[in-house]
Amino acid sequence: MDAETQKAVAPTGRLRVGIAVGTAISATWAKHDPKTGQPMGPTVDLANIFAQRTGLPLALIEYGSSGEIIQSVSTGGWDISFTPVDAERKAVVDFGPTFALSESTYMVPRGSSARRIEDVDHAGTRVFGVENTATIRSARSSLNHTKVTGLTRLDEVLARFRDGEADAIALGKESLLSLLPDFPGARILDGHFLSTGTALAVPRGNTAALEVFGTLLEELKADGTVRKILDNYGMTGSAVAPPGLRS
Repeated sequence: MDAETQKAVAPTGRLRVGIAVGTAISATWAKHDPKTGQPMGPTVDLANIFAQRTGLPLALIEYGSSGEIIQSVSTGGWDISFTPVDAERKAVVDFGPTFALSESTYMVPRGSSARRIEDVDHAGTRVFGVENTATIRSARSSLNHTKVTGLTRLDEVLARFRDGEADAIALGKESLLSLLPDFPGARILDGHFLSTGTALAVPRGNTAALEVFGTLLEELKADGTVRKILDNYGMTGSAVAPPGLRS
């Protein structure tokens, strides 16, 4: 990149990548490596490749959810990120290519009679999710007889589930699959209430960053790098988005 483009995409001299860090790994979520304490996940791997390819020093900026990432865009704390796409977010940030496709559903505890998505929608069912996320907004819009309680962080949601205070938690299927071994007897319900993509996000109007990193992301999809990253994290059932897809 020339100096002008470099300044446009990384005004502080570092590539600041906003990442959602919690207790699950998915196309959106990273978590801390128990050995090193450093975040790990697909978004971290993509951030490292972006920094290497552009020659920019990398700074990972950690947030408690993708909702927090979007909320913080007005503070100028990050240059690029990767989040699920929905209409509300499109009013705040500009999205580039989608790199992974995902679905959101519910996990229910041992002994639950719920078998299908529809079984959650009953009065008195206690549903929890992470506030200000595309998943919780979609869950709320699909439920007619119960409501979803939103908490700030994923670990808070999981604590309620572990303590028996939640009858179901709403989350991306990839994340639920990574969490399932921690909750013996729990089940992931078939079907989904949200199907969306996780995409490159930049602050509104940063066309330089959208062009540079959008082009690079498409190259990483085409050469198999994104597929390899997902597979390395056990996400073999997750689909890489088709070329050129923008959710």
